[in-house]
Amino acid sequence: MAHHQHSHQHGHQHGHEPTDIDWAEMALQLETQAELFTPVHERALAWLAKEVTEPGLIVDAGSGPGVVSCLFAETFPGARVLAVDASEPLLERARARAARQGVADRFATLTGELPGALDQLEYPADLLWASRSLHHLGDQRAALTAFADRLAPGGTLALLEGGLPSRFLPRDIGIGRPGLQARLDVVEAEWFTRMRADLPGSVAETEDWPALLTAAGLKHTRTRSFLLDLPAPVSDRARAHVAAYLTRIRDAATDGLDADDRVTLDRLLDPADPASVHRRADVFVLGAYTVHTAVRPV
Repeated sequence: MAHHQHSHQHGHQHGHEPTDIDWAEMALQLETQAELFTPVHERALAWLAKEVTEPGLIVDAGSGPGVVSCLFAETFPGARVLAVDASEPLLERARARAARQGVADRFATLTGELPGALDQLEYPADLLWASRSLHHLGDQRAALTAFADRLAPGGTLALLEGGLPSRFLPRDIGIGRPGLQARLDVVEAEWFTRMRADLPGSVAETEDWPALLTAAGLKHTRTRSFLLDLPAPVSDRARAHVAAYLTRIRDAATDGLDADDRVTLDRLLDPADPASVHRRADVFVLGAYTVHTAVRPV
């Protein structure tokens, strides 16, 4: 669960509480966003496939609507895929997608909160994928240990966390003060810190993922980043993604933005304004997504 830049598989939404996220309400947005990010996931999965050969069971921990889960089923035609998420409405979409893509016969879902839901696995996983779901769990170290415990000997844990904040616009966009996105990064980083602090059982942790994977008893850590590079002019889907991101930031930034930046954001989000992200020619999407892997000793 689709964020540091949180326009991932689970983009972050701001509900009635500043850091509450209603994932089911965001289903369509999560789905289109994950589809937009398919080039990143395809490259990440191709990289994993070189190390993880012929897995029997792949678990997508925090799968959301199952876009990436179905991509796993496609990439590993011999594997069974299990999508795990706390939101049943999202898993319903995952099952429908698996049926549409003709992989339903080896696709299953499991509803429950991570990491506890993984106790229900009938078999250990040969590959466990967690794409930005870990940072929604209060005790990340304990959760990683629980993830590692669900691996078969020789099984791989793959974690998508970190990377770089995405960029959508030039530094100077012709309206407002230049450097808007750098200031939005600060707002988002502060929101992310609050979100982490508000989680049940929240534990502050140095985000050294290879070190944490090693502490969970895993070996052979590897790290690689993948670029999402959608140059201008972008598709309507990419514009919608940028607009959704800017809307989330505007709603989150209760006091983090000055009046000038708020006016600029409002213009960027007004479909009637030629300067908006819905209409301007210079919108792009550029982001880096980092995957860390480690293996359970045989």
